[in-house]
Amino acid sequence: MVIRRGVRSILVTLALYLVSGAAVSYFLFHAQHGARGLEARGTVRESLREMESELAVLMTERKGWEQRLSLIRDEAVDRDLLEEHARDTLGRVHRNDVILMGR
Repeated sequence: MVIRRGVRSILVTLALYLVSGAAVSYFLFHAQHGARGLEARGTVRESLREMESELAVLMTERKGWEQRLSLIRDEAVDRDLLEEHARDTLGRVHRNDVILMGR
């Protein structure tokens, strides 16, 4: 009986160490390879860089549109811009215009 108790206590201790080691290994593995792990950080940073470059392009495009709108909204409307818009809307062409046909 004394030997059984000694073996039993060793087996229980060993089982507890194995279970706790497996739990720690599980969490460490997912901390490295999981969806929010250390390896996913590089992917997130790369997509952030792409989005920042896209944002910069969109900001310059927005500034261009704001500048064109400011020409229309002022009390003195820019005649060239108004004429360009009217031609696009009405589908008219001035006789001195050069037309480039696309494919």
